[in-house]
Amino acid sequence: MRFQPDTIEGVNVITRHDAPASAHPRGRVWVGTTPFAHSVLVPWVGAVEPWCSGGFESLVAADFERVAAFAPEVVIFGSGARLRFAPAALLRALIGRGIGVETMDTAAACRTYDVLVAERRPVLAALLLTPA
Repeated sequence: MRFQPDTIEGVNVITRHDAPASAHPRGRVWVGTTPFAHSVLVPWVGAVEPWCSGGFESLVAADFERVAAFAPEVVIFGSGARLRFAPAALLRALIGRGIGVETMDTAAACRTYDVLVAERRPVLAALLLTPA
């Protein structure tokens, strides 16, 4: 018996995260029924966008300025296969606007994003897909 629908009308839901494998060395994230094999920004509503193609080491302040432009209440930053914290200098655009940032590995970020979306919170997942 279902108590809640699997999706919420008009809201992006992450339905699956695949760990890196030979077929997809960076892993994949599924938003609804669409797979993405590259790093993405997943806003609670609107289009999913490609993000930061170079991985964690290539992150710059402009990457997080793009995130801030969505004006979420909180950002869930998925740092890849393992937990890595972005330097505070890169997060200034978010901090200056009072946008919360939570950092975790990408798999945990996907799960956390879905919990916040289910609570109808304006959240954005900034997910790095990186080789294991």
